[in-house]
Amino acid sequence: MMISYKFVRRFLVLIFTALLLVSCGGSGSDQASTDDSLADVELRLRDALDAHYSATGVDFTLLLRAESGQAFEHSTGSSSASTVYRSASTSKWVTAAVILYLVETDVLSLEDKPQQWIDFWPEVGNLASIELRHLLNFTSGLNDEPLCINLPSSNFESCVETIKNRHLIDAPIPGSEFYYSPTHMQVAGLMAIKATGLSSWGEVFDFFKLQTGLFSQASYSLPSVTNPRLAGGMQWAGEEYMAFLSDLYQEKFLSPALTAQMLSNQIGSATIVYSPLEDTELSWPYGYGNWIECDPSIGCGQATRVSSIGSYGAYPFIDFEHQYIGLLAREGDLSTAMEGYDTYQMIAADLVLWAAMANDGIVESNSVP
Repeated sequence: MMISYKFVRRFLVLIFTALLLVSCGGSGSDQASTDDSLADVELRLRDALDAHYSATGVDFTLLLRAESGQAFEHSTGSSSASTVYRSASTSKWVTAAVILYLVETDVLSLEDKPQQWIDFWPEVGNLASIELRHLLNFTSGLNDEPLCINLPSSNFESCVETIKNRHLIDAPIPGSEFYYSPTHMQVAGLMAIKATGLSSWGEVFDFFKLQTGLFSQASYSLPSVTNPRLAGGMQWAGEEYMAFLSDLYQEKFLSPALTAQMLSNQIGSATIVYSPLEDTELSWPYGYGNWIECDPSIGCGQATRVSSIGSYGAYPFIDFEHQYIGLLAREGDLSTAMEGYDTYQMIAADLVLWAAMANDGIVESNSVP
């Protein structure tokens, strides 16, 4: 992995932080100053988060961890780091990681095609040209979502066959179109099941848990354990997801090279046919299971920040530029993804200050009350 992924130049961070301290306002009404301590910034964060909770009424927990190990936690309402939430699309990052772990351990290859593992998959045509990489970056051309993905009583493998049948005619060339849909990951998941010789995605996930020590309590249980929606059916506790982000940031279960692929633009020049961000001002490209937070119109280069927003407003992210990870754990109404992102935006300047101070030991602080 290149230096800017994990070891961002502290000199530039310090310069940027100094400018923010002099010229920026903080999360609340108080103006940031050069006299701010880490405790001051944390207090301002807590005040802003509590005020936000009072205005919205949606319980949430914000978890932060700097590269130095310094942590911050703040909960509102009945939420806590151990509260189990439906994850929606934050599942995508985990599903991609589980499958990439199989790539890391040579069970699968990113060049593998579905027909190598799935006996009913076509041997000719555009469907036969799909590779695992296309499934993980949503450019496989499998853009027609059947109802069975969302039915608890459906059979997982039979539903993948239905996905195949929906695309036998006029399937796009793999890699040519980006379409944000759960169909891609269902097929990738069946490839993983067949390649490992296991009988279900639950067993594949259990194998990943055993090998990595992650997600001890989490499950893929929606719409059901027997027919999990791999792009949105996880349930997890915030502390579990933070451990996942930490290990991903520290490259504990994926190599630097594979981590770099996962967390960089993998859709290239593919036409954006559908993105949930199309109605926002954001135009982020996609990696493997995560958004690359940059503007492709001005060139993304190497990713400095990546995330995976969920439809209930959960927002996990890794910020390489400022050397910290974070998670806003919440479960609002369906289709409130941007509410979670807006909560982050509200406190973004103070989060940068917090990370810089925490990483450079400006002040000692007991971050969790």
